[in-house]
Amino acid sequence: MFRLLCNIVRKVFFLDENPPNPTSSCDIEKESVKSPDGAKIRLKGTKRKTSEDDKESGSPAKKRRELEYPSQIDESPPSKLVGRRKRKACDLEQQSSKRRKESTDEDADPKLQFEAKYVELNPLGEGGCGSVFAGYRKSDKLAVAIKHIPNDNILCRHIDESGREISVEVAVMLKLQSTASNSAGSTAPIALLDWYVLPNELILVLERPMPASDLMSYIDQRGGSLKEKEAKIILKQLVEAAIYLQDEKIFHRDIKVENILIETCSGAPRVRIIDFGLSCFTERDSNHDIFYGTDCHVPPEWQFRCEYSAGPTTVWQMGIVLFECLHEKSFKTASFLRRKTKINNRLSKPCKDFLRQCFTKDPTARPTLEQIRHHPWLK
Repeated sequence: MFRLLCNIVRKVFFLDENPPNPTSSCDIEKESVKSPDGAKIRLKGTKRKTSEDDKESGSPAKKRRELEYPSQIDESPPSKLVGRRKRKACDLEQQSSKRRKESTDEDADPKLQFEAKYVELNPLGEGGCGSVFAGYRKSDKLAVAIKHIPNDNILCRHIDESGREISVEVAVMLKLQSTASNSAGSTAPIALLDWYVLPNELILVLERPMPASDLMSYIDQRGGSLKEKEAKIILKQLVEAAIYLQDEKIFHRDIKVENILIETCSGAPRVRIIDFGLSCFTERDSNHDIFYGTDCHVPPEWQFRCEYSAGPTTVWQMGIVLFECLHEKSFKTASFLRRKTKINNRLSKPCKDFLRQCFTKDPTARPTLEQIRHHPWLK
């Protein structure tokens, strides 16, 4: 009897309670939701049993679902990710700071500026003023000549328009560069591409024609002397280059076979003038009382009166260059004045006359550059 009563009570109790629903498709879809950082948050679709504590604090299942829903999740990145990002940002800032420092150092240090732009290679030669090296420009592999001049060897200086004291070689080449109508290589004087003033030396970066050799080597390669016809081609260009310098009020002071480059890229030789380290700005008739140049090539007026001027001295040097092109020996003024140096009789009459006029002892009777330009031998 007692059992029967218990069963009846049990049935009545369950009639008032809503039977549990099977998990709906909506509940299944909620089982996996992605958080903003890609992690999955699981949302349970089945109800759990309610305890006494749950009754007092509301529906715990609902609270759990609200806490686990993406919109309620703390969106700040994990602490490890934050640290990684901070380290990365710090590294980037250090790299940027390093680049800024390197850029500042390059701006401040002319040697670093030079090394950033050019590569220096093998030595090409050494003179009284400095050493010359082959090299190239990094940006386009342009062949250059790099000249190192110790500060103690800079004999001639010039005050520019801004009051700076600079090497006269730089001043002259900048002047020539400003008056040249075209790019490097368009005139006989070699072009200055860059220059850097260091604490102990001056670095000049110069145009380097290729293939080319100085006139002394060019003569040696042809057996020690040139044919008169080839010498004429060279002298004609050299006289034109000297007149160009004279028009720009520039006195080279040391034109000789070592300071003349011969380009050989075309069929005919092309003359280029190098080494303006002893040059100066001058008026045509100005006299100079300190000699700069090659001692054995001094004009007679220097030996007699200890003074010389641009025009007559340059004409004397034209004669020296031609003499050394056609004779298998070097020229010395002292020997010529003592009549120990003779002009080769096998040369043509116009050529011998050209040499004799260049070697006129009296500078006032010596022809000008314009006059020897029109000499019959150069026609």
